[in-house]
Amino acid sequence: MALPLLLTACLVPLRSHLNLVTDILLFLLTAVVAALYGGWLPALAAAVLASMLLNYYFTPPLHTLAIDQPGNALALVVFVVVAMLVSGAVDLAARRTRQRDRAEAEARILAEAGKVRTALLAAVGHDLRTPLAAAKAAVSSLLSSDVALRPADRRELLVTADESLDRLTALVGNLLDLSRLQLGALPMHLGAVSLDEVVANALDAMGPAGRRVRVTLPERLPEVVADAGLLERVLVNLAENALRHSPVGAPPVVEATAAGDVVETRVVDRGPGIPAPDRERVFLPFQRLGDTDNTHGIGLGLALSRGLVEAMHGSLEPRETPGGGLTMVLRLPTGGAPTRPPHPVAEVER
Repeated sequence: MALPLLLTACLVPLRSHLNLVTDILLFLLTAVVAALYGGWLPALAAAVLASMLLNYYFTPPLHTLAIDQPGNALALVVFVVVAMLVSGAVDLAARRTRQRDRAEAEARILAEAGKVRTALLAAVGHDLRTPLAAAKAAVSSLLSSDVALRPADRRELLVTADESLDRLTALVGNLLDLSRLQLGALPMHLGAVSLDEVVANALDAMGPAGRRVRVTLPERLPEVVADAGLLERVLVNLAENALRHSPVGAPPVVEATAAGDVVETRVVDRGPGIPAPDRERVFLPFQRLGDTDNTHGIGLGLALSRGLVEAMHGSLEPRETPGGGLTMVLRLPTGGAPTRPPHPVAEVER
């Protein structure tokens, strides 16, 4: 509705220099623009208003809706008809263009989903096959009556089956938790958590590998607002990832500092590091930089870790370790006054 009014304000001072045909064409343009941006009904309203403005300001006698020449009346009628037809055609073309864009967007989404499914099937297929085969072979050997197994052999087979089933449990748990996290359905209980206790529990959960991680925490550190169980899982993922890439003789380090209302926990390794352009890629599901044979899982650990940390109102960012390596920086809001740990943990080597 504004376009014909603005055009009228511009054309009235030029009325003596333009003829009625030029005015009609210019007002027809306003109806086309209205159809392009607003659709059929706005275009029809613009055409009707434009015809009235043409009649009142540009068709003799001026400043009245009366028309003294049949030709001018016919021109206005033709204008309204042409404006409606052109506007309808423009609106139809615009709708088809929008439909095509939506179809192309849906096709791209389906293509991306197909890639993800392919990556998921390939990765999960490998990661499921390996522990399943190991567990199956161990159990079959235990059940076999053809070979007499020594107690040590039986124990070794039981350990193999147990470790394989643990890998399967972790894989299924990561997949389910990532799915629930994306749907916003992952249960979370936020509260004040002692970081030193969570770090100790995380390293204990890693078993013998946790003893290779050094811990450097200040004696008085504020509690953080987090879900203790989920934070432990994040630290396990980060520490295992750091161990995987740490060279012999340079164990990863877990350290923390408090700054204002945030506690920053850093998991530092001296491995090969990650080039700056690829650092955000490690947080995408099914990304295994430098692990083309899929020997270290399906690439869900860091993706799940960042999702869990962000759900706890924190952040997880990769940085370059001074001197070489990668540092994962976990930032969480504080939840209270500094607490003294039950046991000194400063400069403790697990």
